[in-house]
Amino acid sequence: MRQKVLKHIGLGVFLGLLAYGQAPRTGDIEFYGLHKVSAERLLKVLKLKKGDPIPPSKGDLEDRLERVSGIVQARVEAVCCEGDFASLFIGVEERGTPHFALRSPPEGDAHLPPGIVDTYRRFLAAAETAARRGSTAEDLTQGHSLMADPDSRDLQEQFASYARDHLALLRQVLRTSADDEQRAMAATIIGYAPDKKAVVNDLEYAIQDPDEAVRSNAARALGAIAVLARLDPGRAIRISPTWFVEMLNSIVLSDRLRAAGILAGLTEQDGAETLTQIRDRALSSVVEMARWKNLRYALPAFLLAGRMAGLPEPEIQDAWSRSDRERVLAKLLAKQPKDK
Repeated sequence: MRQKVLKHIGLGVFLGLLAYGQAPRTGDIEFYGLHKVSAERLLKVLKLKKGDPIPPSKGDLEDRLERVSGIVQARVEAVCCEGDFASLFIGVEERGTPHFALRSPPEGDAHLPPGIVDTYRRFLAAAETAARRGSTAEDLTQGHSLMADPDSRDLQEQFASYARDHLALLRQVLRTSADDEQRAMAATIIGYAPDKKAVVNDLEYAIQDPDEAVRSNAARALGAIAVLARLDPGRAIRISPTWFVEMLNSIVLSDRLRAAGILAGLTEQDGAETLTQIRDRALSSVVEMARWKNLRYALPAFLLAGRMAGLPEPEIQDAWSRSDRERVLAKLLAKQPKDK
């Protein structure tokens, strides 16, 4: 697993930063997963402070963190860019703390037809081109993504027919294929099935996939289905919050961001049971994320924190707009039993 992660890093630790033209400097440094080890101690280990050049090796930073007593795994990711600065997200998993468990990699040889693979890859290219133009708007009201960009949307509309005609194969690939890319494709396309209720279990299964892209695609698909479920309660679509709550404890930044965003949607109306699960299983994760200086990433967790504190939505929004996050977090933490 470590070798695979480092391969991903070699292409990606700071791939976006290379495209930036020159290496930016370290901006805000955000931590997550801290329970006993302090941020100050980790910064000393990394010899890193705001304003320093972005370190050239993500793997070296992670190796240093994993040599700290009590830390079993570390993850460093850079998010580009605010002016000349990139935010650095440093995640650790400490021994004996909540852990997001993943399934073992499947070993089957199921695969999708070449035509579906080609359509999916052309969609990724079209979506990337649209994103460069700033065209990222999408419509989720049908329970799946339909992008405003016409080229991307045309290819997404083909996914609906694939999901209708190849549902059994998509399920097989998603659950058994040893090929990460094949499972990632299946996780996206199966979300376009006409009967959304019928594929919720498949996507919830994929939330525990060992591959980050598969989990991300499955979470994105479930997030779209959740929009339809809220708009049309008569369909009786129920998305379990359990694995998203567990995902809040992941060492992978994208897992946490997806989970927080979806849970913010699931708790917007009548989310008492889900909020109780979050409080019991991932309270500290929500609090640390709600304190991040990167406001776009902090907002979903802050909404969850305010709701767990029992505050009405207008009060939560007002506190956010006045940068009064600590008052809300203090109310939340004051409600916790002393042994929590």
